[in-house]
Amino acid sequence: MSEHERPDRQPGDSPPAGEVVAELDELCVWFPTPAGVVRAVDGVSLRVRRGETLGLVGESGSGKSTTGLALLRLVDPTSGTVRVAGQEVTGWSRRRLRALRRRVAMVFQDPQASLDPRLTVGSSIAEPLIVHRLTGGTAARRRRVEELLDMVGLRRDLADRHPHELSGGQRQRVGIARALAGEPDLIVLDEPIASLDLSVQAQIMNLLRGLQRDLRLTYVFIAHDLAAVEHMSDRMAVMYLGRIVESGTPAQVWRQPAHPYTAALLSAIPVADPQVERQRRRIILSGDIPSPVDPPTGCRFRTRCPQARPECAATDPVLAEVAAGHRAACLFAGDAVRAMRAS
Repeated sequence: MSEHERPDRQPGDSPPAGEVVAELDELCVWFPTPAGVVRAVDGVSLRVRRGETLGLVGESGSGKSTTGLALLRLVDPTSGTVRVAGQEVTGWSRRRLRALRRRVAMVFQDPQASLDPRLTVGSSIAEPLIVHRLTGGTAARRRRVEELLDMVGLRRDLADRHPHELSGGQRQRVGIARALAGEPDLIVLDEPIASLDLSVQAQIMNLLRGLQRDLRLTYVFIAHDLAAVEHMSDRMAVMYLGRIVESGTPAQVWRQPAHPYTAALLSAIPVADPQVERQRRRIILSGDIPSPVDPPTGCRFRTRCPQARPECAATDPVLAEVAAGHRAACLFAGDAVRAMRAS
């Protein structure tokens, strides 16, 4: 079996139809700055069901990481609602949010920055056990830490090491073990492989898939790497300038993109075959991502879209179904992509 095979599910299989673990409804997260209000997330709605992986993908500044932080209530919503396990947690106090931290955990991009250098690996993993009072005493905590190290493929003696004594891949496994300590309903994985070597990236993705299969975990997998999101996810959502512009199964989004932005992201992924790579047509976007302080009127992507039309400046498109379970926020969904590829 190759390192990229998925023995439990393949991309494009029907996602599990479990209960809704977390839900965002018209979420907005705006930040005031001297230059104006940054609309980091601007009207995002999504659901995450038990046992599935929802992938969030987009360029830097698209709002995907802020969306993940909002699920944990690590940032305060400006408007909209956040629900976890059926409970609306939007207005919860800091005291009530402490209980939420056990149900929703996070694995960060930079494992070295997310681990306290003064603490041993064992102490870092044990923190959630202490905070949420999940074990009886020191011996019980030590046994649980050793179990968690086993689960993420690390030797037990590493519990007495400090983060700087570990490799980047080992530190990320420690971060995953710490996230698992509270037995959460949902784990938000924010660029968990971005800082790792390619070979280690594959190992971490396989570890995450195996843990999900064995423990029936639920993930939100955030990345700018469309190929990684396609590989990991049961459903995926593409974000641009604070909004979801396309969503569906990996097979739908990867093979039949309906939004021009998704098609442009896909065209930027290198092909392993040199001959195919030389012959294929790239979609080159003009300009930079507009400022979230002053997004374009109408369609936010129109200033970079090769197929933009006058209607795009006047009408703000909503996510609409283009096929069963496949939605895109484009007035000319599908047609614009075909025209881009033919030009």
